[in-house]
Amino acid sequence: MKWCRFSTGGPISYGIIEDETVIQVEGDPFGEYTKTSNTHKLSDVKLEVPMIPPTFYAAGINYPEHVTWAAQMRGEEPVLPTQADVGYRAINALVPDGHDIIVPKDASELLQYEGELAVIIGKTCRNVSEAEALDYVFGYSIGNDVSERNWQRNDRTMWRAKNTDTFKPMGPWIVTGLNPDDLHVVIKVNDRVVGEYDVATAIFGVRTFISKMSQYLTLVPGDMLWMGTDGATENMKDGDVCSITINDIGTLTNKVNWQK
Repeated sequence: MKWCRFSTGGPISYGIIEDETVIQVEGDPFGEYTKTSNTHKLSDVKLEVPMIPPTFYAAGINYPEHVTWAAQMRGEEPVLPTQADVGYRAINALVPDGHDIIVPKDASELLQYEGELAVIIGKTCRNVSEAEALDYVFGYSIGNDVSERNWQRNDRTMWRAKNTDTFKPMGPWIVTGLNPDDLHVVIKVNDRVVGEYDVATAIFGVRTFISKMSQYLTLVPGDMLWMGTDGATENMKDGDVCSITINDIGTLTNKVNWQK
């Protein structure tokens, strides 16, 4: 099933997408809901961020080639993480498919994309095993963990580098019933492929993260975890268009708008 949040000039509603039609839903994906008789052509609606999570989690550096690249940029030997570490992102930074990435004028040229799988929790999760973990997943979406690397190096908490308004494009929707091990990510800038990887090559997978997190944190419906990216990442400049495609989900596309 393909879920979205959409608007048509008024309030934002949940919807289910079937072919090219959006069916408005009363209720929400995590509880009781009913399909209404209100339908729209997909091309006639504005897709919003598909989920505003109670808590927005992000996997620490979680792919081997990205670990190696990041270490090289620092002039260090790469050291793979030994456990699944998790951080946080700011909800204010979320924007939908098609929304510009607004870059503050004092940002450095080291503004880079990170194409990632977004995992949405579907039910309350505490002390679950890796074997059980995917039973608690509602669905999957696409995220772009836009990062300003100069701020990332110099701010102790990465508060600007990762969390500036519009630095977290997400969408275009959420798809249920997928196996994360079957997913492949392709990242393009201006239609040029700049990176691609299999989700299954993560150092720690979705199951491991959910199980580990649930030993200490109660995950609740709507909580979201972004799984990290792989490979080297390149700078984006004003006017660049970044698109991230994950098979069986779709494509997230956003343009860079550098403030003058």
